[in-house]
Amino acid sequence: MRTRFTELFGVEHPIAQGGMQWVGRAPLVAGVANAGALGFITALTQPTPEDLRTEIRRCRELTDKPFGVNLTILPAITPPPYAEYRQVIIDEGVPFVETAGANPIEHLEHFHSAGIKVIHKCTSVRHGIKAQTLGVDALSIDGFECAGHPGEDDVPGLILLPAAADAIEIPFLASGGFGDGRGLVAALALGADGINMGTRFMATVESGIHQNVKDRLVEASERDTQLIFRQLRNTARVADNAVSREVVEKLNNGAQFEDIRDLVAGVRGVKVYETGDLDHGIWSAGMVQTLIKDIPTCEELVSRIVRDAEEIITSRLADIVGTPAAV
Repeated sequence: MRTRFTELFGVEHPIAQGGMQWVGRAPLVAGVANAGALGFITALTQPTPEDLRTEIRRCRELTDKPFGVNLTILPAITPPPYAEYRQVIIDEGVPFVETAGANPIEHLEHFHSAGIKVIHKCTSVRHGIKAQTLGVDALSIDGFECAGHPGEDDVPGLILLPAAADAIEIPFLASGGFGDGRGLVAALALGADGINMGTRFMATVESGIHQNVKDRLVEASERDTQLIFRQLRNTARVADNAVSREVVEKLNNGAQFEDIRDLVAGVRGVKVYETGDLDHGIWSAGMVQTLIKDIPTCEELVSRIVRDAEEIITSRLADIVGTPAAV
């Protein structure tokens, strides 16, 4: 399947594994790359820039295929050393970067000067247009269904993607709610150049999270997520558990961030992935979990998605359209 995305990034299939905090590590990214899709190491999962350098080199030991690094730019009282992480990405010759969070303008010139292509993650058409004017090479357009931060507009992919296709000229991926061949076909039909999956890649053999988390993704339905931080205008979609329900209840009753800081601390969330205690902290999950029925290898998952998508296009849809009658 050839699209503008596969042409621009030189990958076999129009599928990407976006950056995921505590999840986007070398074995998963290499598994995605070896399957012919595009994976991203999550820079800020690594405690220091030098740890990121080590992780990039570790990934290169596991694959000879291209992969990228995600650099999420978030507001913070004491921000991470973004310039140092950026320099490691450049020094290590990583060909692709996925930016997310805040405006990537500070980093674009540095990446482009090094020949690195940048794909920026947006949750609205207006932000996508802005990123396009800044000069990013491609976009990931995240709908309301996605895990993590879906923005504040609450626009689902069925509307967001064709709206983006009407307004945006550069290639873009559809993100949020994608996990099988049906989703890939739908994304292409709505104007996207491929799909970006996070939650679905969590439930793979190469994903380094605890088996309890993977099993929970298989068991969960589309209703088993919570939207936290709504009152703070920083909405995040996370797994439904005791902690996320407590956070929602407290905020509904007028709590401020300081009142829930300990509940949502990242050190608690990463422990979920490490220990398998599903109620220890907040962890991300998208509504697509209802479509997750197994825990395949990345190769099996990507091959299945592409095979099913091709079958839908060449068989089912072709049968619906039918063969034109002879004149």
